[in-house]
Amino acid sequence: MEKVADMRSQRLLVVDDDQSFLSVLKRALVRRGFVVIPARSGQEALAAASRYRPGQALVDLKLGAESGLLLIRPLRQLVDDMKIVVLTGYGSIPTAVQAVKAGAHNYLAKPIDVDTVVAAFAEMPEEPPAGARMSLRRLEWEHIQRVLEEHGGNISATARSLNMHRRTLQRKLQKRPEKG
Repeated sequence: MEKVADMRSQRLLVVDDDQSFLSVLKRALVRRGFVVIPARSGQEALAAASRYRPGQALVDLKLGAESGLLLIRPLRQLVDDMKIVVLTGYGSIPTAVQAVKAGAHNYLAKPIDVDTVVAAFAEMPEEPPAGARMSLRRLEWEHIQRVLEEHGGNISATARSLNMHRRTLQRKLQKRPEKG
């Protein structure tokens, strides 16, 4: 029985609509001993989870027109002890909170290396200490991410909403957010 549980813990469902990213990530994870089950949509992910019952899943936040957040609960219903890590190019506190509330084990922002992905399944996400305050730059980043999400990732609409030039917004989005 322990061998079956060990095999299941090595099965990793990777859900991402970017085929090249999925291929590169799959090769890197296979080299680290995982049995990777790729899926490019929510429907493929649920079918694969039902068939292979993986112990872990890496789910992209944006799957074309779908939200990866909507996959968390159905995946957990199929495999209740599955560890789910959400991966996103638009990391923000609101989406991280939504992911954890839905049942995600961890939340990572792209760009990311494979060792960090593997480590994310082993560790619990860090919580800021009580009473910790964010820097002004971090607050600005979070606000921009929230408005960007409200506008479905549309840079021009977000820039208009923030009363900011589109190129200025693009420069701000290219910078990595501060930790605190």
